Amino acid sequence: MARPFADRLMEKVREFGPLCVGIDPHPHMFPKLFGNPSAGSIAVWADGIIEAAAGKVACIKPQAAFFEIWGSPGMAALEHVCKTARNAGLLVILDAKRGDIGSTAKGYATAYLGENAACASDALTVNPYMGLETLDPFVETAAKNGRGIAVLTRTSNPGAADIQEKYVDGEQIFMRMAKAFHEKGAALKGEATPWSGMMLVAGATAPEEARQIREAAPDNLLLVPGYGAQGAGAAEAVAGFVPVNGMLEGGVVNASRSVTFPEAAQTAGTVEAWQAGISEAIKYAQDDLHKAVSG
Repeated sequence: MARPFADRLMEKVREFGPLCVGIDPHPHMFPKLFGNPSAGSIAVWADGIIEAAAGKVACIKPQAAFFEIWGSPGMAALEHVCKTARNAGLLVILDAKRGDIGSTAKGYATAYLGENAACASDALTVNPYMGLETLDPFVETAAKNGRGIAVLTRTSNPGAADIQEKYVDGEQIFMRMAKAFHEKGAALKGEATPWSGMMLVAGATAPEEARQIREAAPDNLLLVPGYGAQGAGAAEAVAGFVPVNGMLEGGVVNASRSVTFPEAAQTAGTVEAWQAGISEAIKYAQDDLHKAVSG
């Protein structure tokens, strides 16, 4: 049985820092150097990002939607990306936001978190808004196979407040959910670390809410979107982290467009120049976040 996801992730975060590189092959942003976007070309593009990230960051987060638009060849490309990244020593948090009931949820969990998953990932983002029962198949499969899940809690998009910040019985929904996720997260606790592999998605664009989530869920790791292109800085991104051995820790911070579509890479005329641009953007984000967690 694989080691708990929380232990595996924190081992790498402590070595490389909290940066998670998002792999989101937006068709309208796809660099001309790689030709027209297609299932094949985005796989080649993603391979280059994986090469730049391997041995330097803890994890990547592919966005399934931008692979699914290419149909079955796109899904094959996604499977390729996940396998290539894991073979390179990167953990894969697949951003697919699955969520359903009963046997359907179990099917999703098996597809991505199962022992013999066709698109094997180390963690999967999950949408819990059909009810807490929908999490059980994901938690059970993750616990059995040393995987994790990342549950939408207080997301980074502008419309998040429409539902997540509404009050029910005197308490905001995202806080009620965070408390419930903390309880369910006990099944995914690490053995070598105090953290739970039930990650809570807490957007960097809402730092005060991230602090509240940390109070409600003291041992759940956070998956933090919204840093970089969405406008949040490093200090906001680590607002829900806590001091551990002289550093702030408590999850990973995702950066997608800012590290995979930097101007230097977008205008590059050679693959070498493109990869240098990607590597420079990764290093900039790493240094920025390192200052935030060590300050």
